[in-house]
Order: sequence, then structure tokens, then C-alpha cells
Amino acid sequence: MAEEGSFSVLSTVGTSSETGSEVTDREREKVKIEDPEDGEMEEMDSSELVLSHQEAMSKVEAAIDEIVSTDSLLYDLPPEVTLEEVNSFIALEHGQAMLVNVQRADGEVLLVVVQNGTVLDLKHAIKRHMTLKLSRSKGKKHISWKYIWKRYWLYFEGQKLTEDKKQLKEYGIRNKDEVTFIKRLKER
Repeated sequence: MAEEGSFSVLSTVGTSSETGSEVTDREREKVKIEDPEDGEMEEMDSSELVLSHQEAMSKVEAAIDEIVSTDSLLYDLPPEVTLEEVNSFIALEHGQAMLVNVQRADGEVLLVVVQNGTVLDLKHAIKRHMTLKLSRSKGKKHISWKYIWKRYWLYFEGQKLTEDKKQLKEYGIRNKDEVTFIKRLKER
């Protein structure tokens, strides 16, 4: 049983209702469908059930938005939520991840990082967050992360997070701690 929109297709009628002959390519095929709300059978043209890719995607996106906005765990996610964001917030709710506040010159950012995450994981989370933010705001599309990490350190309670492979908890970073960007000074 295939689903089309909000209806289930049960069977197709192979003859034209006007002539009783076989359906040709030029004639529309009739489809018997069951309305999921009341269970009644209806007959429709199959052409009414065909959606373009864009129409199908908009229906799917609307359904996902509806689910996310009514879910008690996910209601505060943005409308164009990605699978990665959903998984991060679920991990956070189950205690498998932690929130890290990243203080930037233009404002604070909350990021979700796995409990045993490394400095590199935090840098990737910053990059993902900023990329999503820029794409949602239709702003500048490219940031040179190589330039950013050459010019700035991540800093937590008096220590620079210099080793990418070191775990955040080795630096003492816990849930809801604040990490800041500081400008690197030229080394001589």
C-alpha cells in the first residue's frame, strides 16, 4: 500500500469510466483511495495525486516543522532544522552531550558537544553553527576557518585550548561553561 499525500492508494481502476475500454496514455487513470480520517473510499484522477519534487518537499518540510514544533524536546529548534541538530539536542536531553557557551565579540553562541568531545570537536561545532546561521540568514556564504584558527585561540579560565586532540574535560570544561575567543599574539 503506497501513501500519496494524506491518502492511501488501495487500487487503480484499469478501465475508463466513460467507455469501458482499457485506459490509454491520453486518458486519466482513476484511483480508489481511502481517507485516513474517516476510512471512506473515494475515486480520484491519478493526476491529482502526482506532485512535483518541490511540492512534495514542501509538504515533507511542513510535516517535519509540525512535528518539531509540537515535540517537548525539540520545540526550540529553528524551522529549517537539520538531522544533526535534532540528534545533538536529543543527546543533550539524554545526558550524552553538553552545552558550551562560546563568547564572541558579536555575541554569545550556545553549542552542543558530546561529553567526551575534543577541542577539535568544539571547533567543528563552531564552524557548523556559523555555517548554518549564515545560510539561514542568506548572508556571506564563506568564512576562512584556516584564517580564524590562525588568528584566534579558544580560551577557558586562563588557559588557551592549544591541543586539538585533547578532550574538553581535560581542560576542565563542563556543561554550560563559557569559552571565549582571544586574539593570538605574534610569537617571536
